[in-house]
Amino acid sequence: MAVGIAAGLFGMASVLPADAAESPAAARDGVCDPGEFCYYWGLDQFGSVSDFTVSVSNYGTVEPSCYDFKGPGPGQGQCIKNNAESVWNRSSRPVKVFYNSGFTGYYETFQPGQAGNLDATLINNNASHQFN
Repeated sequence: MAVGIAAGLFGMASVLPADAAESPAAARDGVCDPGEFCYYWGLDQFGSVSDFTVSVSNYGTVEPSCYDFKGPGPGQGQCIKNNAESVWNRSSRPVKVFYNSGFTGYYETFQPGQAGNLDATLINNNASHQFN
């Protein structure tokens, strides 16, 4: 489930294609659709949502160039890096949430269909995610 914290790599966004079965998802629209991996601003899938169909190695930290919470509710418009508390993996693949950018450091894996709060190390300390 986790690996030790390692030095992060600061890199450009990395993109992996979503499964063909997941293509109906409309990524980055603030709705957690089937086929997407979603971050929530608050615990227990509360507040604004940020939805993804691809891996991202660096979320960025400054508007307007960061990945932000798109959905309505508390947190809307804020950058998601180090600012998410829960997730919902609606994709068909496991997704790793990493402490550092560049898919490095400590991580937690969320299985297909799994929703939950980020663990004590990752809550408000998320920097990248990778579809496996």
